[in-house]
Amino acid sequence: MAVGSKDCKVAEKNNNFMIRLQAVELTLTSLAGPVNILKGIDIEILPGETVGLVGPSGSGKSSLLSVIAGLEAPTGGKVEIAGRCLNNLDEDELALMRGENIGIVFQSFHLIPTMTALENVAVPLELSGQKDARLRAREELKMVGLADRVEHYPGQLSGGEQQRVAIARAVVCGVPILLADEPTGNLDAVNSAHVIDLLFSLQAERNTTLLMVTHDAEIAARCDRIIALKDGHVDGVSGNGS
Repeated sequence: MAVGSKDCKVAEKNNNFMIRLQAVELTLTSLAGPVNILKGIDIEILPGETVGLVGPSGSGKSSLLSVIAGLEAPTGGKVEIAGRCLNNLDEDELALMRGENIGIVFQSFHLIPTMTALENVAVPLELSGQKDARLRAREELKMVGLADRVEHYPGQLSGGEQQRVAIARAVVCGVPILLADEPTGNLDAVNSAHVIDLLFSLQAERNTTLLMVTHDAEIAARCDRIIALKDGHVDGVSGNGS
């Protein structure tokens, strides 16, 4: 049920949204048979908008982020990112699209343990061929308040510090979209507040489109809009413009 190239070209001409999903479905296989994860998702998110994605466990929130990031191919519908249809892109093209457009912050920080904070943040810059990768990584770590921790390894950093390194890595390439999947899930209350303040501060400074999965109603309420998922469907939208 993948969209054809003609439909993609039409979508790219008329799309002013940073993220647009039309009738997106995702079915995965299991030992018990097919499992319908996403069931006809329609979402439109504007450039610079902040959106909280909420819903019970198993409602499809993380799977939806994976589809938006091009990490999981939808089994139906259309996915458009920054005006580009993803459905017909191969793995190399999807990787290039992510590098140019999307930063991802996970609940588990996913830092490389054998690399310093500086080296972790420099990785996406080096992969994209940036000659000043370490200089820019150092500047980004300063922006997130870790100027004095650049040579520390993840194991020498607190959970909050590791997440700030992960955020610096996610935004260092100047991407227009930031996806955050329960970014405070492994942090205490104090560090959670610091990380959320940092995410919204960076978003405001750079006009980044922020889509964040969270179980915290107070965090979701700070977003322009809240999209609720339930059993693979959009169960409601609230906030500005809804």
